[in-house]
Amino acid sequence: MAKYNRIKDLREDADKTQQELADYLGTSSQHYGKYELGNAEIPFERAIMLAKYYNVSLDYIAGLTNNKRGLVSSDLSDSEQELLRFAASLSKEERKRISELAEIIERI
Repeated sequence: MAKYNRIKDLREDADKTQQELADYLGTSSQHYGKYELGNAEIPFERAIMLAKYYNVSLDYIAGLTNNKRGLVSSDLSDSEQELLRFAASLSKEERKRISELAEIIERI
């Protein structure tokens, strides 16, 4: 189970208590504490609520990036950035064909 260190850090930086965040999320402070410890998964709806509350991205809360705005191209490797540039250069029809091919390959 994931440990959400970021939500504890964000809460402490905002000088909020677990009870205040639990009230905001509509849960108990004990259950909220389980989120911070990683003893309970945060439901997606509540993760979104936290992201909005702190004005950060879900990627940041999940620990996927250190950028509070979320993943940006600078977080990607050179090959990942090249793939995105290639995908952006494709027409809508070409992207659709590639998506269909990927689905076929995935089934193999």
